[in-house]
Amino acid sequence: MSDMQDYASSLEDVNSRKFETFSYLPSMNSDQIRKQIEYIVSKGWNPGIEHTEPANAFQNYWYMWKLPMFGETDVDAILAECEACHNAHPKNHVRLLGFDNYAQSAGASMVIYRGQAV
Repeated sequence: MSDMQDYASSLEDVNSRKFETFSYLPSMNSDQIRKQIEYIVSKGWNPGIEHTEPANAFQNYWYMWKLPMFGETDVDAILAECEACHNAHPKNHVRLLGFDNYAQSAGASMVIYRGQAV
């Protein structure tokens, strides 16, 4: 069995914290974010966008960016809202969610833009 890799993260260093699946991978570029949005739309999920300060990323409450985009299937419109949230809050983490009406839960949740703690 191979050795497992340790991800250096700590509560003291907010920029090192890991959360959600994709946080262990390099940051997504715009094409990869687009593919995630396409996946959410293909599943029929409702996109939602949230943001929070890096120091508060472990709390359950993130600020909602507008309302979830119920029924939105235009990938460009969703991507534009993600970018608008990031531009309005450049120091915050921005999270994209896909709300599943049937399961009444988030079918997808990922940080697509990372803010930097001051």
